[in-house]
Amino acid sequence: MDLYGLIVMATVLTLQMPESESQLSVCGRPSLNTRIVGGQVAPAGSWPWQASLHRPTHFCGGSLINNLWVLSAAHCFSSSNTAGLTVILGLQSQEGVNSNQQTFNVAQIIVHPSYNSGTKDNDIALLQLSTPVTFTDYISPVCLAASNSTYFSGVNTWVTGWGNTASGVSLPSPQNLMEVQVPIVGNRQCNCDYGAGRITDNMLCAGLAEGGKDSCQGDSGGPLVSKQGSVWVQGGVVSFGIGCAQPNFPGVYTRVSQYENWIQSQITSNQTGFITFSSSGTDSDLNVSCTGVPPISVTTTTTTTTTTTTTTTTTPTATLAQTIPGPVVCGQAPLNSRILGGSSVVTAGEWPWMASLLHNGTHVCGGTLVAKDSVLTNANCFSGPFVASEWAVVLGRLKQNGSNPSEVLFNVINITLSNLTGTNIAVLKLSAQPTLNNFIQPICLDNGQTFPVGLTCWAAGWSSGTGGDEKILQEFKTLVLNCGNASTSDSICTGLFTLGMGDSGDPLMCVKDGSWYQAAVLSFTGTSGTSSRRKRETAVMVFEKLTRFQTFLTRSLGTFLSPFSTTNSTSNSTSNSTTNSTTNSNSTSNSTASTVTAAIMTTNQGTPIHFPSLFCLHLLILALCLQLFS
Repeated sequence: MDLYGLIVMATVLTLQMPESESQLSVCGRPSLNTRIVGGQVAPAGSWPWQASLHRPTHFCGGSLINNLWVLSAAHCFSSSNTAGLTVILGLQSQEGVNSNQQTFNVAQIIVHPSYNSGTKDNDIALLQLSTPVTFTDYISPVCLAASNSTYFSGVNTWVTGWGNTASGVSLPSPQNLMEVQVPIVGNRQCNCDYGAGRITDNMLCAGLAEGGKDSCQGDSGGPLVSKQGSVWVQGGVVSFGIGCAQPNFPGVYTRVSQYENWIQSQITSNQTGFITFSSSGTDSDLNVSCTGVPPISVTTTTTTTTTTTTTTTTTPTATLAQTIPGPVVCGQAPLNSRILGGSSVVTAGEWPWMASLLHNGTHVCGGTLVAKDSVLTNANCFSGPFVASEWAVVLGRLKQNGSNPSEVLFNVINITLSNLTGTNIAVLKLSAQPTLNNFIQPICLDNGQTFPVGLTCWAAGWSSGTGGDEKILQEFKTLVLNCGNASTSDSICTGLFTLGMGDSGDPLMCVKDGSWYQAAVLSFTGTSGTSSRRKRETAVMVFEKLTRFQTFLTRSLGTFLSPFSTTNSTSNSTSNSTTNSTTNSNSTSNSTASTVTAAIMTTNQGTPIHFPSLFCLHLLILALCLQLFS
């Protein structure tokens, strides 16, 4: 064959060669998905990257990102052991025959080295399949959001999975793949909902203000995707949340764009397709502020012929123990930014009424300052005969180990227990009245308050084994729930949260009209709640309201302290913003069975595709060769 023929053949073969260095030419283009709107059940092939992780049955989701790797959540894996672990692709139903499915063993599990099981930060993992995947109309990879991607508040996203339709409600037979559309909730708003500091830059939130849609148990590790132009891009991995479809708790997802470098460092060949997802317009989340999430500082510069003046608008933050004059009022926490946790670290002054009860110098129980010189706790802290002089109370404490500049220790001169049938409480009389400041304040007592279902409440305490080496005060966010059969006028029920040794005597706290009220005294009975990842809380915790002990408390304390007047308080709006936040989260498989409304994406920027440019280059080479040998 002459040289001309060889060049022509080489050019033709080059045109037919697939691109192996990237998935950009194939990712995010489901041939069977033409939807922008959807209902509950996802039609077969709509989400061809969706993976189902089995051991031996479905326990988590994932997404195919090239022909050998699946992206999922770190919390799905308690170890790197791959025994019995399989990944099923092309699956529509968890029951019956799925003719389009392919099943793969897993060669290795790579959990992000900085994954924190307590905070759920860096909740991301990679699974390497044992054999390559053959792409079909029902199995193909998704594109991933590149590191410079932006997700403004309100951007429409889709979440898919086989998770529960509500807390504790399994997906009905035949367990078809479900889909739901939810808008992005900006990180500032999400921090206001969950508590300042809980949502990191490595996280992404999505949910509806009115509730009803969210991911749930079994959806963990699955993808949150958005359509840009003709390409679907994965921006999140289902990570955690409080309950399913609960008000004020958007679903929280691992922000994929933060991990481009890490993913590429693990996948050394046939790199995944990363695409910059861009949001248009102005991010409304920048205007959000609440306690702990101050307004964004604005700098303005004024220039005259002689001087230049720069003025920066900031929100002052109290950092010192400033003595607060005036009459003693209850329920005010000047430094409270309500940092959330399944087990979350508190900063100094967040809960200024918290008391550490010491027996012979060792922390035994928690308590609360409820009067000028009295602390409330649980009677079960005092078993058998007790001597008041062996007890002391520390106020203003943050850490059980380490320095606490604001703490003050008081001896106990009297301990009085209520004497009712069943649960009882105790009041400790202090040797002196503490000087009130930003770090030491009393909480209001429930004096017939109504705590409606859905109200956000908190617990705090020094649980044994939590808070790191310094044993820092921990806090937990929960919701008031319907008590069902356990309902009485003296009971209050909440979602499940973790209690441990050392938590007896700690408070259940709810904010009403700008002031904090203690609704109940907590008791550790040896049964600890489970933490939430996307393994959602389904149980109800029942507590005795303080109204049950009204007579005892009045006799022991006299007149209850009054809250700060709501007409004069300047903190009401920020206090209520946490309680009445309008951002909610809901269930992947639309727990209210409502129809998903239509929405058109406003970000239609083009996607870089390699093939057309290479094709033109090949044609140019061919034309030059023909010209050369003509």
